Amino acid sequence: MKKLLFGTAGIPISSKGSTTAEGINGVRELDLDAMELEFVRSVNISKEKAPEVRKSAEENKIVLTCHAPYFINLNSLEKEKLKASISRILNSARIANLCGAWSVTFHAGFYQKSTKEEAFNRIKSSIKEISEKLKEEGNKIWIRPETTGKETQFGNIDEILELSAEIDNVMPCVDFAHLHARSNGKNNSYKEFCSILESIEKKLGKKGLENMHIHLTGIAYGEKGEKHHLNLKESDLKYRELIKALKDFKVKGVAISESPNIEEDALLVQKIYNP
Repeated sequence: MKKLLFGTAGIPISSKGSTTAEGINGVRELDLDAMELEFVRSVNISKEKAPEVRKSAEENKIVLTCHAPYFINLNSLEKEKLKASISRILNSARIANLCGAWSVTFHAGFYQKSTKEEAFNRIKSSIKEISEKLKEEGNKIWIRPETTGKETQFGNIDEILELSAEIDNVMPCVDFAHLHARSNGKNNSYKEFCSILESIEKKLGKKGLENMHIHLTGIAYGEKGEKHHLNLKESDLKYRELIKALKDFKVKGVAISESPNIEEDALLVQKIYNP
């Protein structure tokens, strides 16, 4: 990616049609450059429809990312649940790849009764299996475990960076609102945003900053972390300071707005970034 592109989590609210291909047209009409395929409830694009999505993305010069289903726990001790979780990520990556998508992200799992080390090793083993399987199939999509919004969920920044350093074709999806909520209000200043970006560079080198999949949204949170998403202007997230940090570190990749007003906030941050 030559620069930082901004886009929507799913079909824009203002889109004139309800299909994914029409949604991509809507993203281009808004003068945004990216869209995330939302497979969060299910993988909702068939093999047959994927070429149509790919064609629309190529014609509109839109970079596609993908969010795999929420129902994933790679730390599950139940074999069937673990198998189903791996299958959901693989299926998302396969369909996303047919659509021409660049990156697939997911919430990797929950600690439950495991120690953090046990959870890390189990999740690492599953992601390695996913990476190897996709590589065998010639699928080069980036696999992106996401930073998560609750302490009960696997996915602090160090865990995600460690996975990215250790497994081929794995890079982080950094959700800054999740990091803010997870810490019950910290990670919300220019200095702290810079510190996160510095840790990415330290662990993954310059390519870590030049190959970023970012989620942006306002967020409501409490002692236990994330409650729900908010529009940026209705939240306490210091998004202007975040955008300044991204700019100062010359971050490249894709920044996806997950706010309830998806395209409004995508356009808001794009305008701050490119005044």
